[in-house]
Amino acid sequence: MSALKTVIVPINKAGWPFIALFAVVSALLATWSPALGWIGLVLTAWCVYFFRDPDRVTPSKPGLVVSPADGRVTLITKVAPPPELGMGEEKLTRISVFLNVFDVHVNRCPTDGVIKAAEYKPGKFLNADLDKASEENERMSIRLGLPDGRDIAFVQIAGLVARRIIWWVAPGQSLKAGERYGLIRFGSRCDIYLPDGVHPLVVVGQKMIAGETVLADLNSTEEQREGEVR
Repeated sequence: MSALKTVIVPINKAGWPFIALFAVVSALLATWSPALGWIGLVLTAWCVYFFRDPDRVTPSKPGLVVSPADGRVTLITKVAPPPELGMGEEKLTRISVFLNVFDVHVNRCPTDGVIKAAEYKPGKFLNADLDKASEENERMSIRLGLPDGRDIAFVQIAGLVARRIIWWVAPGQSLKAGERYGLIRFGSRCDIYLPDGVHPLVVVGQKMIAGETVLADLNSTEEQREGEVR
């Protein structure tokens, strides 16, 4: 039974229209050709798998920043946050997490706070693994005010396959670390901008689990970790 639960998990409600569409198309294909029907069935099963929304256990220690997305860290660099958030031009540490089409695509809030700004910006659909995707691709950016007065930013970025960013939050709303706040349909990326002086506790290539993997500690003076996971 425990093995079954790892496969059959809750499905996010945003996925049901797609699952229904895949199922209907599969049924129609099956009337024309059994082989096409089987292909449609496999694709429908994949669609169910893509929109899975498993429960996560978020660390409760105050000040921890958890990953907003499943995937792998592809880049850690210093750049200015999205201009639409009004956070200035000072360069902050940005951690980029790339999601492939097999990762869970439900996004979670990285830490406790209140949303100061939430801005959607249309754009291109370049490969989300490219550095320039942060500036040129469609994105949804959120600025979160922390209890200690600092700010953190996190951004949903559409990718080569992703064509729809979904969010369920608005300015003035309070969020808890690990709380679901949105979803990106199909391949994509999430960027996290840490407050000045906060160092990442992850390295490039490391696997992330949304709502669980700790990216940084707002209250720690630990230096940035070095190395890369290959």
